[in-house]
Parts: sequence; C-alpha cells; structure tokens
Amino acid sequence: MNYKKLLEGKKALITAGADGIGYAIAQRFEKAGAKVFVCDINDEAVNKANLADDNIKASVCDLRQTQLIASMIEEGFDYLGELDIIVNNAGIAGETAGVGEQTLGGWQECLQVNMTSHFETMRLAVPRMNDEGSILSVSSVAGRVGFAYRLPYAATKWAVIGMVKSLAIELGPRGIRANALLPGIVEGERQNRVIDAKAKVKNVSFEEMKNEILSGASLNRFVTHDDLAEQAHFLCSPLGKNISGQAVSVCGNIEKSG
Repeated sequence: MNYKKLLEGKKALITAGADGIGYAIAQRFEKAGAKVFVCDINDEAVNKANLADDNIKASVCDLRQTQLIASMIEEGFDYLGELDIIVNNAGIAGETAGVGEQTLGGWQECLQVNMTSHFETMRLAVPRMNDEGSILSVSSVAGRVGFAYRLPYAATKWAVIGMVKSLAIELGPRGIRANALLPGIVEGERQNRVIDAKAKVKNVSFEEMKNEILSGASLNRFVTHDDLAEQAHFLCSPLGKNISGQAVSVCGNIEKSG
C-alpha cells in the first residue's frame, strides 16, 4: 500500500470546498492522489483555488438555492467522470441568541444549508457514485453535546449524524461507507465571530468567553483545519475501510459546551 497516495485515482466532490475546512480537505485529498471537484459560495475563494491547484476544480454555487445543486452535480461529473467520495462540508453558524430572540428566517436558512443541501447533494449524487465509495458529512461537536444560544445550528448538526447513520445501513450492501466528522472549537475567523457573538449575549469580554469555551475541552485548545483534513483523509481512504456509521469527534475531548 502506498501510504503517500492512498486516494490515487479516486474522484471526490466537496461542498463548500474552496475555503476553510473544505479547502484543507480538498488539498489533502489532492496530495493523496485524488482528483477533486469543489463548490463554494465565495467566488474569490473559487478563483484562487482554480489558479492554485492542478487537480482541484472549483465552481461557484449558492447551496441556499436548492435548484442550483443539480447543475453543480452535473458540472462535477463532467469534470470528474465518475465519483468515489462525497464530502458534505456546507454549513453556516446561524444566529447566536436565546431561543426567544431567534428568528424563523434564521432557523430556515440554517436548515437549508446545514441539512437540505446535504440531502439534495446525496439524493442526486449517491445513485451515480461508484460502489466501495465513501461519504463524509461535516457535523460538529454541537451535534454531540448541544450548544446554548445556538439552537438551530446544534439541531442541524445532530440531524447530520442521523443522516449518515441511516445511509451507512442503506448503502452498506454497495460497500459505500458513511460517517460524520465532528469538529470541535476550530481555530480561525469564523470561530472568533461565534465567540464574539456569545460574549455579547452573555455580557462578558471576548477573552473571558474564549477561555470559558476552551475550558470545555480536556486538551484546552483549538483544533485546526489540518487536523480535520487529516481525519477526513483517514476516514475516506482504505485505512478507514471498516469504519462506517460513526460520528468521529476531532475536538480535544469536549465534554461540555461553553
């Protein structure tokens, strides 16, 4: 087994894959020998990805608009020719507020991106993907312990786990594995915005809120995009051939939410 090229010849589709966690996964897959198609709402990130990587093609797609997903899937198949791996990485943080201050619009947008886009991508792509493939959906540690003031986000991330556990049973006879990746407190600007929003809700400083959130993890530290990309690579490679229906946390052992 060539451990440097565990995904040699594989074809992967990654949603929200031109920036952040998704792009880190795309680059890791490419390094392992895969040909990768990604979509993303960020046109600037899409342009950069297309210029930076020979075996990664990026396309703009707003997954809030369900009707656009079918054409994105077709574009992916046109580029890849076939499909072995699906990574559902699309997700938004949603509103940070008490339940009484949450809005119905915010709830619906969170469901659309975090759940419906995953479902529609799989509904259209899974029947055409190769047997012995792999599906990885990005959930969150919020799908294991819950997060105060993040009700829509947490609810959708629990739902993602339910989807992959069901798919693992359904698709097992085809040799297709389905797992969920549960990031913890991910280092970066997006997490900083969440910390800032929660600090304002609780009327504390940014540093106080950050320390409170990190205290929920035994290792008391952020995880990185590269940490998550390495775990995604493992789960989608032959090394993870007998792992399916699992919710795998990369979180520094978070046992309580901040």
